[in-house]
Amino acid sequence: MLEKLRYLTSGESHGQALTCIIDGVPSNLSLSSKDIDNDLARRQKGHGRGGRMKIETDHAQILSGVRHGKTLGSPVTLLIENKDWQNWCDVMNPELGVRSQESGVRSLESVTHPRPGHADLAGAMKYSTHDIRNILERSSARETAARVAAGAVAKKFLSEFNIQVISYVAEIGGMRITPLNPPLARGDLRGAKNLLSLFKKAEVSPVRCPDEGAEKKMISKINIAMKKGDTLGGVFEVIVLGVPVGLGSHTQWDKRLNAKLASSMMGIQAIKGVEIGLGFEMSRRHGSEVMDEIYYRSQKSKVKSQKSMSLFYRKTNNAGGIEGGMSNGMPVIVRAAMKPIPTLKTPLASVDIISKKPFKAAYERSDVCAVPAASVIGEAATALAIADSFLSKFGGDSMEEVKRNYKGYLKQISEF
Repeated sequence: MLEKLRYLTSGESHGQALTCIIDGVPSNLSLSSKDIDNDLARRQKGHGRGGRMKIETDHAQILSGVRHGKTLGSPVTLLIENKDWQNWCDVMNPELGVRSQESGVRSLESVTHPRPGHADLAGAMKYSTHDIRNILERSSARETAARVAAGAVAKKFLSEFNIQVISYVAEIGGMRITPLNPPLARGDLRGAKNLLSLFKKAEVSPVRCPDEGAEKKMISKINIAMKKGDTLGGVFEVIVLGVPVGLGSHTQWDKRLNAKLASSMMGIQAIKGVEIGLGFEMSRRHGSEVMDEIYYRSQKSKVKSQKSMSLFYRKTNNAGGIEGGMSNGMPVIVRAAMKPIPTLKTPLASVDIISKKPFKAAYERSDVCAVPAASVIGEAATALAIADSFLSKFGGDSMEEVKRNYKGYLKQISEF
């Protein structure tokens, strides 16, 4: 199925720049670099990040698709320069006849020790290369900067329809947040207010955790791993507020909203598991405990923002806002598990791909824990999937046309 909103990223970790092309953005959407740079900055924060974050201050240059602050309807091209390129211009020079090691910039020696848990060995075998740098440069999570930039454009689009994408960290190294109260899952204004309050607390936390008690334990755990030369993974949750009923479809497997979300989230480096709503916990309970019962309001809300919404509602949200592959009007909740970063200061056992002799895996500058950053990347992945499904249903060439289609649909479901 052809996506309504699609994007491609390119670039290497230590190359000149990362680029992203986003196709399908309607015309007349207000967009500037500032809309993107905020999320790029959020991605670089978090206790446990590595030295690279001290070098890069990411900024998105808009190269095409925008004129005088408004999108044109043509592909939007974004460019993020790698400031560290000056230290790698010999190693990563795309032209033949690179300067020799005498330049003193950096050794041009090939990387031949694959790191366990990385794309190194499988990638070298697949792409027939004995220099693992040809693999690790692109498989690096540095690529996610371009994806966050694309996600920021998607979030800007969704905000025009009062749809917000937020996130927080729920677990790092086994240290978990205190379980949230059921009202936080509500689909009404009170529930949205509680969730936004949770998000604000996460935004000022060094590990993006809204629970102060859990935050302290997470930081302590990261500090211990740092001293040991080890790494930590964790779990983050992305919540989408304001999603209308009916995004996605039950009619084909690839039209299901949960399938799109899971695919988009699993496309993030180091993500090993995805849950929608209650997720795996749902399999451990009886059906009577997990199904979200349906109720009906006797009269329409006096609040303007809810006048056009459905009068059907639920008091719980175990389904995570998706039933039968379609959004049901409740907040969409996606949870993802990130494995510990496989690049360790205390290297693991490996084998040289040329000599076949045992070696310790090569160490590339890396993070101890990047779960806080992953939650911001998760927002981008979620926003892109939601925006794609939104445009599939309400698509138009301009924002005016999309808004007209959306307004008519809201009126339709409010009368159901």
